[in-house]
Amino acid sequence: MDAPAKRIFVAAMATETNTFSPINIDRRAFEDSFYAPPGTHPDTPTLCTAPIPVGRKVCAAKGWTLIEGTATWADPAGLVSGLTHTGLRDEIIQQLQAAMPVDAVVLGLHGAMVAQGCIDPEGDLLTRVREIVGPDVLVCAEMDPHSHLTAKRVAAADFFVFFKEFPHTDFVDRAADLWAIVVDTLEGRVKPVMSTFDCRMIDVFPTSRQPMRGFVDQMMAIEASDPKVLSLSAVHGFMAGDVPEMGSHMVAVTDGDAAYGTELAKSLGMELFSNRGRHMMPTLDEARAVRQAMQAKNGPVVVADMWDNPGGGTAGDATVILKQLMACGATDVAVGTIWDPVAVNLCRAAGAGAIFTLRFGAKSAPLTGEPVDAPVRVVTVVEDAAMTFGESIAPFGPAARIALLDDRGAPTGIQVILNTVRAQSYDPSLFTVMGLDPLSQKILVIKSTNHFYAAFQPIASQILYCSAGKPYPNDPATNLYRNVRHDIWPRIADPFAQEQ
Repeated sequence: MDAPAKRIFVAAMATETNTFSPINIDRRAFEDSFYAPPGTHPDTPTLCTAPIPVGRKVCAAKGWTLIEGTATWADPAGLVSGLTHTGLRDEIIQQLQAAMPVDAVVLGLHGAMVAQGCIDPEGDLLTRVREIVGPDVLVCAEMDPHSHLTAKRVAAADFFVFFKEFPHTDFVDRAADLWAIVVDTLEGRVKPVMSTFDCRMIDVFPTSRQPMRGFVDQMMAIEASDPKVLSLSAVHGFMAGDVPEMGSHMVAVTDGDAAYGTELAKSLGMELFSNRGRHMMPTLDEARAVRQAMQAKNGPVVVADMWDNPGGGTAGDATVILKQLMACGATDVAVGTIWDPVAVNLCRAAGAGAIFTLRFGAKSAPLTGEPVDAPVRVVTVVEDAAMTFGESIAPFGPAARIALLDDRGAPTGIQVILNTVRAQSYDPSLFTVMGLDPLSQKILVIKSTNHFYAAFQPIASQILYCSAGKPYPNDPATNLYRNVRHDIWPRIADPFAQEQ
């Protein structure tokens, strides 16, 4: 007699909270970014909701029943309002209760959400899920590595799989890994056990360069060669989240061997710790970055305004680099983007071809520069502008492309894309959707820390990482944390010293 078809519940609730950001998140922020009620998730996967479309394919092939709950994602910003958090959480919890009984719960989470009144929303959700399904039902999640690995989450879940790549080009592959373990578990081939190690450090880990490139390759080689290992993840942590358990961790998911996983997670975690301070890309200040970009023989030179990154919760409206370019007389420049909904609305009202004096940028917070006051020509307005990010679509419109003019009304050679929906600069389609060929420009200024790399590197003559102003808390040694513990590098030199 055939075993009954499995019933699996899947849902997603995600955002990345910069607790220093002044931009609070309400339900409209989720609905503006991505909100899909049960059964309406598109076939195209998004960053933290990939378990849903991947799960559809897996369950269809197996003849299993997939019960879809709500999937929602808000672009990174500040604290989530209490009512928004509890409303979305309870929406998913009620859907799970209605779906019972189930054989597994598969979630798409980010891992760095913080809400008013709740410092660990993911841990809260996972705990409530566990209370509903009981101790014997499989509970797992795919998460972003820029996450907080709290004890509450680990206690509630059977296992986690985190993206390995930064930029996050592998979220679909990791969703497939997650589902492979789910299938093997439900069919009795494996018993996943999760082991963790606290690396006691705060760092930035781009996988587009060494030593993190080699570390990720090493993790994947172990997964491929060691039958005891089901999954390995490096949890980077998120330094703009001022929470007690912020920091880097290693996660090993083994087939029923917790002791083996613990030793492996510790070994890899100490290797990660040994490279502390060597992971992040070299940076330039705005004067050096602009000078080097202008001196380049060929373009486009990509200048990454890495700390004014909406993907890290900032507004994306800093003008420090733009002001430097203007002061130096740079030409053949395109800036994408500067977030200013008011300026966009003024351009929309004026229409394409209009010339007027516009104030834009640097309105969100201190240390983002000064607003730009300049005569401009509205080149084009796009009501529903969006760029690609891998297989995903990232909206940033309505948006306006403006050309800066000099006092006589002549073009200065600098063009700026103004947007209303905050989004970091993932892909050159950011420019092409606004009618601008990025290859025709000498300098491209973008707002991103490293997610841009995979798409921009093939077209860039150079990539310059610019540390301009301080819209983001980018120095963990001096950031004004209130909740982050003190026994963590670089707040102290070696948190493992007494154990050696």
